[in-house]
Amino acid sequence: MAFSKDDIFKAADTLDAAGQSPTLAAVRKALGGGSFTTISEPLNEWKAKKAAKKVVHREPPPPAVSDQLHEMGLEIWSEALLLANGRMEAERQSLVEARAEIEAARKEATEMADQMSLELEEAKRRVAALTAEHASMQGEIEQLKGQLIESSERAAHAQARTKEISLRVDDLNTQLARVNTQNSDLIQALSMRTTGKDPEKSAPSVQAGSGSTSGTDAAL
Repeated sequence: MAFSKDDIFKAADTLDAAGQSPTLAAVRKALGGGSFTTISEPLNEWKAKKAAKKVVHREPPPPAVSDQLHEMGLEIWSEALLLANGRMEAERQSLVEARAEIEAARKEATEMADQMSLELEEAKRRVAALTAEHASMQGEIEQLKGQLIESSERAAHAQARTKEISLRVDDLNTQLARVNTQNSDLIQALSMRTTGKDPEKSAPSVQAGSGSTSGTDAAL
């Protein structure tokens, strides 16, 4: 928010009337904001005007003194004025130099304060960005955890299903072996019936050995 010179003057007058020193920070607080650089120059002008009002004006000697002293008094008065003016000039020069040093230090402090304000705002923005990034990453972590749990459940289900299928395959293999055995027995029985042999009677001959085998060959 921008403030005019009159706004800064009024704030300084208010602080001065209240017995407070109108510093940069105090005026900025009274205004409710503003840049130190913007406030600094008008505030210096206000202080210079106030200091000018306090300058004591030198008055010429009263007529009675001038008449009594005549020329000697005038010479003494002139010397006194010269001495006083010289002293005032020296003091004024010292004041100018001191004011220049103070102004340079104030300008440096103002620039530093503005720079620190900018750095603080940048740090706040950075913190906000990092906070948002942290929240986003935390959300992604939670999502990945959910996916991992889901994948683990799927893997456990697949493992159980694989075991179930494996048991079923073993059972089917057993049944298949049994069926194959039965088929072999049926084929053998069918073959014997086709040749006119009784499977029940031929069984002992098979167990008898080579003699029975020879009899079978003779029958064929």
